[in-house]
Amino acid sequence: MSSTANATQPSAGWFEGRVHFLPVRVYYEDTDFTGVVYHANYVRYFERGRSDFLRLSGVGHADLLDRPDPAAFVVTRLTIDFKRPGKIDDALLVRTTYDVFKGAKLEVTQSLLRGETVLATADVHAACIHLDGRPRRPPSVLMEKLGSFLLPTGQA
Repeated sequence: MSSTANATQPSAGWFEGRVHFLPVRVYYEDTDFTGVVYHANYVRYFERGRSDFLRLSGVGHADLLDRPDPAAFVVTRLTIDFKRPGKIDDALLVRTTYDVFKGAKLEVTQSLLRGETVLATADVHAACIHLDGRPRRPPSVLMEKLGSFLLPTGQA
């Protein structure tokens, strides 16, 4: 692939150890009438972080759907603590760790940073499912790709 083709692809961020980082920019469309990030957009930033974590680890959502035994994720619980407002034109960083996978359940910890300042934190519980919505164990390829990112057993 040429360097021009690479330049046209959006960044999926990078890993430092088991932590994934994804830069995001706050655009006008992300803000409310006061110029601060509308609360629902934090959910979008966190979703991008989780999705790009998977993509960069080698098994994205499309890969999971293209399998002979397709799999997907649903969020079962999302807790967000808002600390400080994000503002228009801010360069932010979504920090994501995939912590525990037990059975069909996945626990993820995320934070949104502006420099060293934490704007919001999120605890996410998700479930791996069949396309009909029934819970399922994750495909072995997913566990192989994510294994080194998860906390050692008993450290959750």
